[in-house]
This record gives sequence, structure tokens and C-alpha cells, in this order.
Amino acid sequence: MKPARPSAARVLTGSCLLLAIAALLALGTWQVQRLAWKRALIAQVAARLRAAPVPAPGPAAWAGIGPRDAYRRVSAQGAFLPGRDTFVQAVTVRGPGWWAITPLRTGAGATILVNRGFVPTRAPLPPEPGARTVTGLLRLSEPQGGFLRANAPAPDRWYSRDVAAIAARRGIGPVAPYFIDADAGRAAPGAPVGGLTVVAFPNNHLIYALTWYGLAVMAMIGLVFWYRAGRRDGGR
Repeated sequence: MKPARPSAARVLTGSCLLLAIAALLALGTWQVQRLAWKRALIAQVAARLRAAPVPAPGPAAWAGIGPRDAYRRVSAQGAFLPGRDTFVQAVTVRGPGWWAITPLRTGAGATILVNRGFVPTRAPLPPEPGARTVTGLLRLSEPQGGFLRANAPAPDRWYSRDVAAIAARRGIGPVAPYFIDADAGRAAPGAPVGGLTVVAFPNNHLIYALTWYGLAVMAMIGLVFWYRAGRRDGGR
């Protein structure tokens, strides 16, 4: 007597289970790769934060600015442009308030936007005449706006530090395609408080990988039980 041939439904079910297991294993492997990438990124940024400041990139290097430059410690010399401040909504360890962004005109004739730090209100900033040396972290422009909130340049409502849009609104240029988060310093009364940059990268890839692999193992166990049950039932 020939053994019963598996039904089409059983073949289809088995194929779907195998495909699901393969997909879960692929997702777990992808998260392992993402974990290696994230750890390398964290190590690179940590090295930049520990390094001594270097001169802020000038106009000749602007075209090459990219993610590899983010959080690099830089310094720039120049004079703040009075009356060109921009306030970007912020939430910090000091509570809700604003980032105070002021253009710094350098000796080369170029302008760099400087996030001078946190202020609780959008009050006019105290003047800082004369030459200044600003030290801080190079940050890439944030053109996407805030979470579920787009910048509105016309009414001067800002939720992210969009360098190009802020420069256009203030009528300044040429402007660097990045901004500088200023370090903490001895701020005068009413002056912005710098040094509040939070450098943190979520790294849940190991948990995700274990989750996908765990689901794959459970699916494999389920497949074995399903196959054995089908054998006992004669392949129906």
C-alpha cells in the first residue's frame, strides 16, 4: 500500500512556514549587521568628542561636509551679527525653551550659524560686540522640521535648525551648510546657556535580533510539531 500523498493545502502550509522561518532569520541577521554598524558609529562619535577642536571648515570644504563630520569639535573666530537672532523651540534638561541661533561672520567673509545655547524665553539677547572665538560641536543642518511640525519661516516659527531656511529668512550669506553647538562657558546674565547638546544613539538592535531569532526558533518548533501531527493523521 502506497503512503498517502500530502494534500495541496498541506504543501502550501508547509511552504509558508518555511518562508516565514527564512524571513525571520533574515531579519535577525539584518539586525546583527545593524548592531555592528551602530557600535562603530558610537565609537567614531565618541572619538570625535574626545578630540581637540580643529578650525571650522571654510567655504572651500563646504561641499564635502557630510555625516562623517557630525559632532566633530571645531572652533571659529568672528563677530556675531546683531539683530539676526533666531529662536528654535527646544526641550532640554533645563526644561522647555528655545535654542538661540546667531550668525557669526568670520574673517573670511563667510557666515556660520551658531547655536549659542538655551534661553527660557524669546527675549532679545544681550549684545556681544567685538571678535569672538566659538568652540563647539559641528552639527548638520536639520531641514525636516520637528516631530510632526514643519518650520514656518514667514511667521518665524522654528522647530529645527534648518541652516538654509534660517539664512534665507535672515538675509545672510554665504553661509556654511552646518551650524555649531557652542560649548558651555561663563555666560553673562540673560545670555544663552551652551553645552547642553545631548549625544545619544538608541541601540536596541541586539534586542531586535534576539526577538527575530527567537520567533524563528518558535516557528521551527511549530513546524516540527505540525509535521509530526500530519504524519500521524496520514498526511490529511
